[in-house]
Amino acid sequence: MGIWIQIQPGSDKAVYTQIMDQISETIARGQLKIGDKLPAVRKLAAELVINPNTVARAYSLLEQSGVVVTKKGSGTFVSDPRLRHRDAADLNLLSERMDTIIARAMTLGLNPSEVSSLFTERMQQFDAKS
Repeated sequence: MGIWIQIQPGSDKAVYTQIMDQISETIARGQLKIGDKLPAVRKLAAELVINPNTVARAYSLLEQSGVVVTKKGSGTFVSDPRLRHRDAADLNLLSERMDTIIARAMTLGLNPSEVSSLFTERMQQFDAKS
């Protein structure tokens, strides 16, 4: 698959969070499927020119949330969504992020119907890529 994660050095987001977000988005878009293997920690760290511990932290947190599973000696793989748990903390974080997006949309002058339409349009783009 080659390198598909792009790190933004000046971002407010920590590098491990950027990695987690991009892996999650790639899975959501269907570009990574159940059972697909993620790049090895050291290989991805070398490609991104970052500390391997940063990649390991991202993978570990993704594993804790059930997005991936690590098989000792084999690597890290995308897990089956039916086996993932919905953590209350993750749902709260998702709600907070949605609130931030909604507030930004309202600041831009969009009304609730326009925000809903935009959300529906974006969801359809994810579905189309699955």
